[in-house]
Amino acid sequence: GSSGIGLTAIQLARARGATVYCTVGNAHKAQACVERGAHAAIDYQRQDFVAETMRLTGNRGVDVVLDMVGGPYIERNLKILAIEGRLVQIAFLQPSRAEVDWLPLMVKRLTYTGSTLRPRSPSEKARLAQQLRTEVWPLLEQGRARPHVFQVFALEQAGQAHALMESSE
Repeated sequence: GSSGIGLTAIQLARARGATVYCTVGNAHKAQACVERGAHAAIDYQRQDFVAETMRLTGNRGVDVVLDMVGGPYIERNLKILAIEGRLVQIAFLQPSRAEVDWLPLMVKRLTYTGSTLRPRSPSEKARLAQQLRTEVWPLLEQGRARPHVFQVFALEQAGQAHALMESSE
């Protein structure tokens, strides 16, 4: 939840009235997510995020999971989805191959989909940019969503900036 994409997703989901839970790697990141609108931030280093999500939802599960991790998280994400829930895969920080019990996909009528921007055509990217102008830009103008700048670097410190991003701090 504390990445740039995660913090943006939290704010956009909240602006549309969603209850938002996210996973984080430490208490500092949890605080940042809650400050941006998450109802709860689950520290996956100290908590079982499947058990905690099910507790938070009264064993119902969640309607949507936005995942950038992949690997062994795929099966756990399927477990926390509610009936007719959706798992949206947008990156793989862990392997894109995983051994998964797919039965919950059928039993709970789940949807597992993925998306990435890079291979899309220029016309598709233009259409998405227009949707952002229409649906997201007003939220920025209203202050209902705002960018999060963790640290600023001078151009000659570009290597340090990349090292910080790669460290996941």
